[in-house]
Amino acid sequence: MTPLVVALGAAVGAPLRFLAGHWLDGRFPWGTLLVNVVGSFLLGLLSARSVDGDVMALLGTGVCGGFTTYSAFAVKAHELGARTGSTYAAATVLGALAACVLGFALG
Repeated sequence: MTPLVVALGAAVGAPLRFLAGHWLDGRFPWGTLLVNVVGSFLLGLLSARSVDGDVMALLGTGVCGGFTTYSAFAVKAHELGARTGSTYAAATVLGALAACVLGFALG
């Protein structure tokens, strides 16, 4: 049952990630940055609420896993070049960590 629940969650998260990237990514990947920060916030919130089992499989692994993206983050950082890519990578990592802490604190 769990793989099906994860797949259902990913079927929601992945299209949302695509739309955010499609609408917001341009010269700078704002959409990719946004999905990674928001997804980290949600995972922090879910963790603080001690969500587990099928609910965590659906929302954490499925929705957030489909919504966030390490691969696009890495590609965008590389494409931006050394200076801007490093800034983007630092903003993503620090923003995602801060968002996760905030989500955990609010949870």
